[in-house]
Amino acid sequence: MTFCIITHVPHQKIQENIFGYAPYVKEMNIWLKYVDNVIVVAPICKDQISAIDSVYIHKSIDFNEIRAFNFITLSSILKAFYYFPKNLFQIYKAMKSANHIHLRCPGNIGLLGCCVQIFFPSKTKTAKYAGNWDLKAKQPLSYKFQKWILNSSFLTKNMQVLVYGEWEKNSKNIKPFFTASYFENEKQDIVPLNFNQVIKFLFVGTLSNGKQPLYAVKLIEELLKNNRDVELTIFGDGYERSIIKNYIADKLLDDKIYLMGNQNQEIIKKAYIENHFVILPSLSEGWPKAVAEGMFWGCLPIATKVSCVPNMLDNEKRGILLTMKLNEDVHQIETVLDNENLYKAKVNQAIVWSRQYTLDLFENEIKKLLLA
Repeated sequence: MTFCIITHVPHQKIQENIFGYAPYVKEMNIWLKYVDNVIVVAPICKDQISAIDSVYIHKSIDFNEIRAFNFITLSSILKAFYYFPKNLFQIYKAMKSANHIHLRCPGNIGLLGCCVQIFFPSKTKTAKYAGNWDLKAKQPLSYKFQKWILNSSFLTKNMQVLVYGEWEKNSKNIKPFFTASYFENEKQDIVPLNFNQVIKFLFVGTLSNGKQPLYAVKLIEELLKNNRDVELTIFGDGYERSIIKNYIADKLLDDKIYLMGNQNQEIIKKAYIENHFVILPSLSEGWPKAVAEGMFWGCLPIATKVSCVPNMLDNEKRGILLTMKLNEDVHQIETVLDNENLYKAKVNQAIVWSRQYTLDLFENEIKKLLLA
């Protein structure tokens, strides 16, 4: 089988090796176990390999570079239209050579892939929609257009679209799915942490407006004002790092809030085990890894009510749902801090639920999709 991946994820090429964002590549390597040849259609970036990058594992990969684009400014729109013909041709050529077409959505490259796949109705196809599938959610027009094409059984034939959560008004194309980070044999016994120590909070993710890390900082700031013995460790990088760093300095929070940058998965895993809570005040999510991974290691999630997060947290039986009203959210957190037994009960339920979704189960489901 020749397996064609259309993705917006930037890649790096080092000699014969191809690298990309580690969580994505780790997942794709599972798909690639069951195919003979791979075609990757994606942008190239010239950044150095970092702690959050990983390498594809497959003996036969044909990489086809296309140009990344966006519709943010007038000049970027003009560039996008300039790149369209070559990008579309590269995607069409790759799809024509493949037995199985796999789209990674949402994203601008995924949008092109959604359009081009219409011309291959008889080919077997899958799409991983990694964002919020809620058809009522407020999202960019390009995201809504991708959803519409993928959900249309008239335009999109022979396709299984993997989405997070269960939603109404879906066609036969749509398949509720999940993701995973750990294998069954990685499980360790976890005992919920006590409150007879500094209460440790964690943020894991891109330092961007979409993830709202500054809100996590403000939550800790308010808890400190209320004489709570708390601290926050932030893992990740992005254009808001300088904003957060300046805020921490201005508010004299350097001894309570720590910026750690991007770190590898082993360091992040250790942090989940050693921290009480993981905060994710994100504006939009699909299946947030920080939430699922935190739950797996007994780090209780504090997250916004987006996508399938309320289901993941079973409406606060397995965590805390943010209202994004600072005083209300601080009060919610303090209610748990004042009841250690409640905290431990939530943690135990979070562990049990999250550990259903292992990479072993994920691989078995992927195998079914490819070999059906």
